[in-house]
Amino acid sequence: MRSTSAAIVVLASTASAQLYPGQSPYNHTCELQNPLLSCPPQDPLLVDSCCVETFGGLVLSTQFWSTYTGGESAGQLLPQDTWTLHGLWPDFCNGSYTQYCDLTRQYDPIPSPNTTTGKPDGVPVPAYNGSNIGTFLEPFGKYDLLDYMDNYWIAQNQDNPGFWGHEFSKHATCFSTFNVPCYGPQYRKHEEVVDFFETAIRYYKRFPTFDWLEEADITPSNCTTYSYEEIRDPLVKQHGGLPFIGCTGPRYNTTEAGKNSTDNGYTVLSEVWYYEYVYGRPQEMNTVPVNASATYYTNCAKSEGAIHYPERTNGSVRVPTLPY
Repeated sequence: MRSTSAAIVVLASTASAQLYPGQSPYNHTCELQNPLLSCPPQDPLLVDSCCVETFGGLVLSTQFWSTYTGGESAGQLLPQDTWTLHGLWPDFCNGSYTQYCDLTRQYDPIPSPNTTTGKPDGVPVPAYNGSNIGTFLEPFGKYDLLDYMDNYWIAQNQDNPGFWGHEFSKHATCFSTFNVPCYGPQYRKHEEVVDFFETAIRYYKRFPTFDWLEEADITPSNCTTYSYEEIRDPLVKQHGGLPFIGCTGPRYNTTEAGKNSTDNGYTVLSEVWYYEYVYGRPQEMNTVPVNASATYYTNCAKSEGAIHYPERTNGSVRVPTLPY
């Protein structure tokens, strides 16, 4: 759901064509190939782009800390003592990215942005008005996957399936290894949707942000505040790379505590992005943790005790029906 603030590339792609020209339309036996590291960038005409992440070689597993959903009246609640899944994103090796790479697989009811470049002269991204993307899992019998997603992949001010459709359409269509031809001549419709959702969850489960912070005595509180370093250090220790740590809320120098400060960082903890390179397909999760871009470590305030990690709203939380 991030806004477009980096270099954007528009790709022409169809459901029956590779993300790159000149690629094989047949099945790809990736087990027969030596797994290549996704960064530095690979030439897609010299490697099998179904077997190494050729387009978005820097993979981000992203999580939210939210205090409410806006859908409480419909039973859309947050999991107790757990950060929620935001998505799995493919960035270029330099940290820039593209989006909505295949408009034939556009299942986002509220495209954001509504053009492929995020600019008025970009290719329009039409709003999706078909069956919600959660129904795509039903022919595969993936009801346990749907249940897990309803527990941990939670939208704010939107229904969950609409959010899942956004994440797939904006990001998954820009992975070379989730492209339809990679599934071969026996491809079943929406097979790559199931594969992407399962892969995103496997990454999410590797990064128990709540537990990692709790082990360092960083817990949600409406009274205690924390410093950026106190939040950052245990996550770096556990993951091995420096994640992006995101904040919202007022800027520190607009608050009473930050009066007369030059620190204009935000003050409410809201998001973490874990960065990794991948050997072979992201689906196999053979990864190398790396640091976030040096220009984008955080947008949070750096002053001592400037960051709030708020408790969730009463009535917005439930004990998950499935374990993390």
